[in-house]
Amino acid sequence: MDMLRAMQVFVRVVELGSLSAAARERHTTQPTVSKLVAALEDRLGVRLLERSTTHVVPTEQGRRFHERARRLLEDFDSAVADARGLTETPAGLLRITAPVSLGVLRLNRLVQAFMHDHPGLEVELILNDRMVDLVEDGMDVAIRIGGQLPPSMVARKIAVSTRQLVAAPSYLQAHPAIAHPDDVAAHNYLRFAWASDQVELRGADGAQVTLQLSGRYRINNSLAIRDSLLTGAGIGLAPGWLVQDLVDAGQLAVVLPDWQAPPHEAFVLYPSRRHQPARVREFVRFIGERLAREPGLAVPG
Repeated sequence: MDMLRAMQVFVRVVELGSLSAAARERHTTQPTVSKLVAALEDRLGVRLLERSTTHVVPTEQGRRFHERARRLLEDFDSAVADARGLTETPAGLLRITAPVSLGVLRLNRLVQAFMHDHPGLEVELILNDRMVDLVEDGMDVAIRIGGQLPPSMVARKIAVSTRQLVAAPSYLQAHPAIAHPDDVAAHNYLRFAWASDQVELRGADGAQVTLQLSGRYRINNSLAIRDSLLTGAGIGLAPGWLVQDLVDAGQLAVVLPDWQAPPHEAFVLYPSRRHQPARVREFVRFIGERLAREPGLAVPG
């Protein structure tokens, strides 16, 4: 059995989710692909795929083998390109994970621009607010906003975003004026569901205050907070990446512009490996240059 060929076929079957799709891509037949995968399973002594009449999914052993095999094939391709003296270009499947709101508002268009520049690429953008294990979940790159970063990953800070209190002009007109941080306590505070109701602010003169705020509405999604602020439901502490376009358009107003909370920091994460595929290296470079240009984001100081 040609082990390399069988691994290549198996990896594409998993990524495409179909024996027939992998056969079409390789200009062969489904029975041929099925025999290659079956031979690979016999060689390894484990079942790699669960098959149905419509699709295939990897078993637990198959999922782990797919991740290792994919990286082995990437290293093989890099070695071949190096031996031939070729300039490696981004190609293949790039899997990216990012927070939902940041992905919808800022990353989606950037990823499509990246794909436009590299027609040999396929991209899966998986939006998920939980911190995933890149290796375990088969991801190449993660974009994350602050929080506890995994020590096993390379983490590079690529952008920062200021956080300030904002509200809709209609809300501010209908409620008591806010001239000092202490005035905020009398207002309805919109916050992320499991975030603290304590807000720390630093003034332009270096003064610091800690506010104990309260509100009737807590939400577990930043896009919903953005929408609620727009409707005039209350006042909220929001990062620039979430609301700067609305502030620029006059749909939201910054409250106490001389006061800010600690900023959000955006990181790009990827596995610590000596030989990264060209698609990963190029995307890390691209996103490191482009994300900081998005509304409400800036180059780290």
